[in-house]
Amino acid sequence: MVTMMNKITFFSRFEADIVSGKKTITIRDKSESYFQAGQALSVFTNETDRLFARIRVLSVTPIQFEQLNETHAKQENMTLAELKQVIKEIYPNDNDFFVIEFELI
Repeated sequence: MVTMMNKITFFSRFEADIVSGKKTITIRDKSESYFQAGQALSVFTNETDRLFARIRVLSVTPIQFEQLNETHAKQENMTLAELKQVIKEIYPNDNDFFVIEFELI
C-alpha cells in the first residue's frame, strides 16, 4: 500500500519528461520538504492519481526563488524563464523552496 510518505504527485504534463529521464529534479515548497535521500517514491499524476513511475530521491536541498539558475532549468527540461513562470504559477506567494533531485528506478 502506498502511503502519503512514499508518494509524490506531478502534473501530467511532466509525465513524459520524467519517464524519459529528461526531468531529474522537482522544486517543491516546505509542505513537501520531508522527503529523504535514498527514499523510493511512487509517482502519480496530480490530476487523476494514476501511478506512472517509481523514483529514488537523491537529495533534498533548500533554495530561494532568486537562486534558481540554468542548471535547475536544464534538470527540469525547460528554460529558466519557463521554470520561474511555472514555479510562480504553482506557488504564487512563496520564495523558499526545496530542490528534490531524483532518478528513475
